[in-house]
Amino acid sequence: MEPPAAPGPERLFDSHRLPTDGFLLLALLLYAPVGLCLLVLRVFIGVHVFLVSCALPDSVVRRFIVRVMCSVLGLLVRQSDPRLRGAGAKVFIANHVTPFDHNVVSLLTSCNTPALSGAPGFICWSRGFMELGVTGSRAELVDSLKEYSAQQGNPPLLLFPEEAATNGRAGLLRFSSWPFSILDEVQPVALQVRRPLVAVSVADSSWITELLWTFFVPFTVYQVRWMPSVPRRADERSEDFALRVQELLAMELGVVSTRITAADRTEHMKRLRHTAQRLSFAPASSQHPAARPRVPPSLPRGAPEDLRVVAMAQQVKEVLPHVPLEVIRTDLVQTNCVDTTIANLLEGRVPFLPESKESEDLPAPSTSQAAAASGIQGSVPAPSSKPATKQFAKSPVERHLSLQERKRALYDYARRRFAEKHGAARAGGSP
Repeated sequence: MEPPAAPGPERLFDSHRLPTDGFLLLALLLYAPVGLCLLVLRVFIGVHVFLVSCALPDSVVRRFIVRVMCSVLGLLVRQSDPRLRGAGAKVFIANHVTPFDHNVVSLLTSCNTPALSGAPGFICWSRGFMELGVTGSRAELVDSLKEYSAQQGNPPLLLFPEEAATNGRAGLLRFSSWPFSILDEVQPVALQVRRPLVAVSVADSSWITELLWTFFVPFTVYQVRWMPSVPRRADERSEDFALRVQELLAMELGVVSTRITAADRTEHMKRLRHTAQRLSFAPASSQHPAARPRVPPSLPRGAPEDLRVVAMAQQVKEVLPHVPLEVIRTDLVQTNCVDTTIANLLEGRVPFLPESKESEDLPAPSTSQAAAASGIQGSVPAPSSKPATKQFAKSPVERHLSLQERKRALYDYARRRFAEKHGAARAGGSP
């Protein structure tokens, strides 16, 4: 059973925390002084909440006290259908929205969430995760959780089969099958999180950053919906069981059940970071030549796109050896075309300092026309009917025609040299 087609990963994760609406951004700026005061105050209160939760044993009284203190921190927890809570189920299955989902559910009922990533120790324990001491495969983790669930008196397990947090608005990530291999009955728990002014969570943000933003905003509302337990059907595989529970949770939340996995999310975030790095070169090309750095930063290596840019840059370098290689790479990142980059360099759209010593004698070494002219001076004679390139024409029309013919001659020479170079290489490589 496969879920239907769903939106792309760009709709499942928020990459920016601040709002794009001008009115909301203005409201956030006006609220900022109040939010900073709340942040400082709530940090001190949060220390007391942590100490109280450590000092008191797990009980209804402790959960009530901590829940009231968390409301002062801006964490408001609401629940629907509490009579279904813990109705004999030993495994809770919930969608993942924030790094504190397990802490919120533990304010309503006793449960444990195993630590799947991160270093064990005080930080893991203080965040409310259960350490199992298993560092191997998922099969070892499932065996350890089966032993835990088989022991009488242990609290239920709270698992997040998405294995990554989403914004909770568009869809669910595809559920992993290993949480459904522990027991034959699970209880779905639907989580919805709302907060004003800023995004609930941002992809690739640390839990400390999310905690500080939680203290900064006026409040964050967690809505917990308890659903009836779902048993496994006869001869139903764990993968099919996981997809069926995923569909039920998606219907309860009013979102789409997707095929996107946590690994796809990781690749999506890598592409976003790579795109941001590539776009960082664009403002440099639009700056004034005097304000732009002479040597732009090197391109990140290892990606197939970068290898292709390096190969194209080498082709342009063979045609225009006096042009710095970094300037060629920067322009190729924007044009993605050898011919267009050559034309930009010859027509002066991309200023540069030529590497050839011959161009130092020219009056304007910062322009690409002068650099290209020094590289082929004497090879392409100017037409006799027009003024020579070094002769200053009296008429503005003649000066304009002289510049256009010079550009055309330089461009034709560069294309001819490029064609001869690579045409000979192909002829030599053919049998």
